[in-house]
Amino acid sequence: MIDLSDTLSFKSGAVMPNRFMLAPLTNLQSHPDGTLSDDEYHWLTKRAEGGFGVTMSCASHVQAEGCGFPGQLGCFSDELLPGLTRLAAGINEQASISVLQLHHAGMRSPSELIGVQPQCPSDNEKTGARGLFLEEVWRLRDDFVAAAVRAEKAGFTGVELHGAHGYMLAQFLSPTINQRDDEYGGSLENRSRLLLEIIDGVRAKCGSEFLLGVRLSPERFDIRLSEMRVLAQRLMYEGQIDFLDMSLWDSFKTPEEDGFDGKTLLQCFTELDRGDVLLGVAGKIRNAADARRGIAEGADFVVVGRSAILHHDFPKLVAANPEFEPVSNPVSADHLRSEGLGEAFIDYMATWKGFVEG
Repeated sequence: MIDLSDTLSFKSGAVMPNRFMLAPLTNLQSHPDGTLSDDEYHWLTKRAEGGFGVTMSCASHVQAEGCGFPGQLGCFSDELLPGLTRLAAGINEQASISVLQLHHAGMRSPSELIGVQPQCPSDNEKTGARGLFLEEVWRLRDDFVAAAVRAEKAGFTGVELHGAHGYMLAQFLSPTINQRDDEYGGSLENRSRLLLEIIDGVRAKCGSEFLLGVRLSPERFDIRLSEMRVLAQRLMYEGQIDFLDMSLWDSFKTPEEDGFDGKTLLQCFTELDRGDVLLGVAGKIRNAADARRGIAEGADFVVVGRSAILHHDFPKLVAANPEFEPVSNPVSADHLRSEGLGEAFIDYMATWKGFVEG
């Protein structure tokens, strides 16, 4: 029987000291130019100190025009290396695996924030985004790879490619948003091409000892569960990645798509042939019992968001108390300050219904 405190070895050689990964959480705390702030550094290193086996950054944009929200940490320029290097060192010092999540918001980039028209795989009337020219798709691919090289230079153990939640890579994967008629559109094979080429590029530039993961999400944002199962299985068969991070919103719900009766959403992925690719799960992993259930249903590790905001040391609290329940919401702003959140993050959490008092 796997215990949440058991170590876990990735094929890259990195060893996760337990089965808890910090979710890549939007926190709005860094500077407008993408440089690391003290608040973001403190928020993340406090989670590493609190016992998370993997501490992952927020989504970090690989192109300036791919910024998705104010105060987003950037990884699109060597000018950002000093902050990234400081962050990687701060996480590594706590014996937590440091991972930088690589991201482009695509059509979800606010034009008032980036100063130009947002981009998308193809023209999108709803958001006003324009489709990428083929040469721009190639540049996007190369900029994801360059950001991974930058992360390695900064000292991160690895990176995760954000292919979930309706951002650029997920927009390419969508059969409705992606209306391209070239090799990057049409079939699932073509719509997956950009992600697969980025994976190949990272492996070619960073080698086999660099930790590489991918985040996917089924359902929502015009993504089909059946297609994500096919893509997940391909990623596992090809074995170029170390882990797959499935963001499920609710890990234990019944799938919305027909054909998956009698299974939880999580089980739709744990039943796949994983080879040596490890599987993590995010989605309403709120307490000790949820974490154990995620492992019992076949995940290799759990990815914690909401409860990691409430308790920087959630893994240690679960290890000390198998029945641990996080503090109930709403919580005070002072509680969040004591847990390492800066004012911008607290203000953001106040926009979540019922999360913060007042």
